[in-house]
Amino acid sequence: MKMNSELKIGAVLSLFVIIMSLVSLFWIPCDYNFMDSANRFLPPGGGHLLGTDNFGRDVFSRIMIGGRYTLVLALCTVAGAAATGTILGLASGYSGGIRDEIIMRLMDALSSFPGILLALVMVALMDNGQFTLFIALLILFVPSFTRVMRSGALQYRHTDFILAERLLGASRRRIIFVHILPNLAPSLLSASVLGLSNAILAEAAMSYLGLGIQPPTPSWGRMLSESQNFLLNAPWCALAPGVFIMLTVIAFHCLGEGLRRRSGN
Repeated sequence: MKMNSELKIGAVLSLFVIIMSLVSLFWIPCDYNFMDSANRFLPPGGGHLLGTDNFGRDVFSRIMIGGRYTLVLALCTVAGAAATGTILGLASGYSGGIRDEIIMRLMDALSSFPGILLALVMVALMDNGQFTLFIALLILFVPSFTRVMRSGALQYRHTDFILAERLLGASRRRIIFVHILPNLAPSLLSASVLGLSNAILAEAAMSYLGLGIQPPTPSWGRMLSESQNFLLNAPWCALAPGVFIMLTVIAFHCLGEGLRRRSGN
């Protein structure tokens, strides 16, 4: 029952966020960058569902647009990290030996690097934008996927059906991608969904510090950062992005945990 409820809660919340972001491709209540100085700090109401900010911009419209960019960045980050980590983890776990040592020591080095410091280095080397944040998050997320896939490869490489494939003359590539990888698909799926929650939280944290998505494009983390100066006067400006960050992280975390429990991993 606990597994089912966790999976259902995650599915409902994540579906809500995804639908809201998809709707923003075709419709938003107001122009998210339109500044109306006569309607600054309007409280939530009929004209503005979540109120307006210090420039008179509609908060809900900016939440919708910000959700779109946050989800796209998180999906790209997790997809890239999952693909890279899958290749490295399977190669490391199945091959063993010196290749395993080199790959895992590299993953340990990447894991020991603080995320904020890595983002600052990337900004210094490149520029302050979405692609830089994507590269920084990609590097941070690869080690976790590599370890998941390596663990699975170690689990299966000495099983009877893999030994039988070797005796039949199957190539290493066929054994890894046709026989081992499909058995690890449930673990990879749950790890990817959990990775989405971590990527969304990391993107919000980086944007809060000014290292992520840059103005005039809205970002939940930057909206939270910009609204802290008038938190007492217009709390809805900070509560709106904060609540959506929390809901989205909880949604994908519950969904990932539900999938993990369902697959028995």
